[in-house]
Amino acid sequence: MKLHQDEASGSNQITACGEDYVAVNQVRFSESLIVLPQRLVQDWDVAQFDALTARHFEALLELSPELVILGTGSKQRFPHPKLMRSLFDAGIGVEVMSLSAACRTYNILMDEGRKVAAALIIDRPSP
Repeated sequence: MKLHQDEASGSNQITACGEDYVAVNQVRFSESLIVLPQRLVQDWDVAQFDALTARHFEALLELSPELVILGTGSKQRFPHPKLMRSLFDAGIGVEVMSLSAACRTYNILMDEGRKVAAALIIDRPSP
């Protein structure tokens, strides 16, 4: 799916996504990552949704977003609330949705000037 890009913004925009990739500013990524308006975190080591731990959410806390959009792959899946406790305790909002919905939502919120982080899980096949 191709998404709209505003060339003048200077911020990270998600320009395309599919079941096994996300493109940020037209650069394609096939591993899970965190996208913020002014930063990319490419070493967010989530191979699959079922591999999420509290440590993955603590990494998001360190980025100080006001809202986290969690893209859970091809379908919407909800992690156990105890995994997200650090974000809740810090007053950071969390929205959970499919990968494609998360990409669209991130772009809208980023364009509004929100301090949003898109934590995007791109499932890798099990060995």
